[in-house]
Amino acid sequence: MGVQENGSGGMGMSDVPLRAKNKYRRMDSDLKDYSDDDLEVVPYKQTQQERTSSTRKYVFACAVFASLNNVLLGYDVGVMSGAIIFIQEDLKITEFQEEILVGILSVISLLGSLGGGRASDALGRKWTMGIAAIVFQIGALVMTVAPTFQVLMIGRLLAGVGIGFGVMIAPVYIAEISPTISRGSFTSFPEIFINLGILLGYVSNYAFSGFPAHINWRIMLAVGILPSVFIAFALCIIPESPRWLVMQNRIEEARSVLLKTIDVEVEVEERLSEILKAAGIGTEAGENQEEKAVWRELLSPSPSLRRMLITGFGIQCFQQITGIDATVYYSPEILQTAGIEEKSRLLAATVAVGVTKTAFILVAIVLIDKVGRKPLLYVSTIGMTICLCGLAIALSVFKQTSLGVALAILSICGNVAFFSIGIGPVCWVITSEIFPLRLRAQASALGAVGNRVCSGVVAMSFLSVSRAISMAGTFFIFTVISAVSVVFVYKLVPETKGKSLEQIELLFQKDRNWQEEEVELSDTQHLVEEKNESVEI
Repeated sequence: MGVQENGSGGMGMSDVPLRAKNKYRRMDSDLKDYSDDDLEVVPYKQTQQERTSSTRKYVFACAVFASLNNVLLGYDVGVMSGAIIFIQEDLKITEFQEEILVGILSVISLLGSLGGGRASDALGRKWTMGIAAIVFQIGALVMTVAPTFQVLMIGRLLAGVGIGFGVMIAPVYIAEISPTISRGSFTSFPEIFINLGILLGYVSNYAFSGFPAHINWRIMLAVGILPSVFIAFALCIIPESPRWLVMQNRIEEARSVLLKTIDVEVEVEERLSEILKAAGIGTEAGENQEEKAVWRELLSPSPSLRRMLITGFGIQCFQQITGIDATVYYSPEILQTAGIEEKSRLLAATVAVGVTKTAFILVAIVLIDKVGRKPLLYVSTIGMTICLCGLAIALSVFKQTSLGVALAILSICGNVAFFSIGIGPVCWVITSEIFPLRLRAQASALGAVGNRVCSGVVAMSFLSVSRAISMAGTFFIFTVISAVSVVFVYKLVPETKGKSLEQIELLFQKDRNWQEEEVELSDTQHLVEEKNESVEI
């Protein structure tokens, strides 16, 4: 302690006080003391900065391309809210058929989500996204030329399967290629693109609403085919997930991808080692694990996996049963109930909703890796509860008044804004982070199924329930459910900011108080040591 080398290369204590007295020295004397080796640090730092910038741009591009499928979902949600008005006029469909047409996509997409989990484990994350785009494109084409309600439903079913594939795989892929420090921001990209798609759908409604009723809705739906062209281009650029490559025992390919996505080369081997341990590659324990079917493990989970499933499945369901799809799909009907009658004004108001929803998702992207997941969830769920209550009041107390219209628009915009700040993107981030590697794709698919089922139930029952208990009464129910979601976040959702996917697994190993405990590096090392000891035994 405190021993310094003297000028002759020996060790002595006399040099210590000398250095203490000479604590403040001239900057030019410091510069003269630097050796050539010290000066080599400067170009190294510049090289490292360039590598960091290059790596971040590469991961950013991968996240953008992987999220393109989500534009399809968002566009469909946005465009159908306006197109359904003209479909009803052209094909003479009933209110019940309208609910089925709008909601069936969410229900059928659960089949795509279940199939997507298996496909992504067998074919890879990358090519599953390609399959999703192809199936959706076929469905959109059938809807565009549909002469009857029955043919329109066939196209809708195909589009739903394609969307189910795309929605579940994009967050998983992005989480698996992203560096820990920015994983939350990048994994939020699919939600950005859903919101962008919704906005484009609203704009399309407004732009083509002037055409004749038998043409305009077909043009609106046909525009949804265009993003698929960019997805085909994206598949030629993005790499396969390194974690999937490890599961296929393609270790060198995984290392090559990690070298492109991690800016510090030393960390590549550390991360690869963590992934190998998580996948159980090369261990007797891992070989034994492979014998147990993934779905059997999901259906009879261990206590820690049960906690993960409750958190992942629960937050996916709360994202939808708080009524966001009712607000987005049926915003023209809601505003009509509030007091707006003219179609062009209704569609223009929905554009304002789309702009708000898209703008506020950017706030979440900036904050999610700085303030964490839970603070955003608290702000989101509390804010949505207040706005849903405000909308219920606008549709009951101030119905058909100018004040009611203003309060309804403000409440709808506030609701989608708070949704976009928190539970919208964070829901997908959490689900893609918390599950073990070998279960991640299919467990995430299970969460996506819950999301799509809840979305379908809300979309297919909203008009009927509103007729039975009034639209205001329906939003009072959504208000109560949103309040319950605040409690769910407090009790069952952990903070995952700044932790590797392998570290997050430790959070669920035993009962923890999420508000007081955090996973430390020593905990992770202890877990790895325990695993190694069990393998040796």
